[in-house]
Amino acid sequence: MSAKITYNDAFTELQQIVSDIENGDINIDALGEKIRRASELITVCKAKLTASEEEVEKLLAKLEEETPSSDAG
Repeated sequence: MSAKITYNDAFTELQQIVSDIENGDINIDALGEKIRRASELITVCKAKLTASEEEVEKLLAKLEEETPSSDAG
């Protein structure tokens, strides 16, 4: 798996795997491999979402520190 895969690429590939499984387009021999790949993609998506959430929380905390309190005055 590429270390540079984007969230959108991972999510799109994951959607395709799910669609193929639902439609019966994957033979039983490839099913295990597809499920392993789906697990990897879920891990990538989860890590990217967690990192984004942490970044947003840091930015919000920074904004709160920089914004004067409305109670002063």
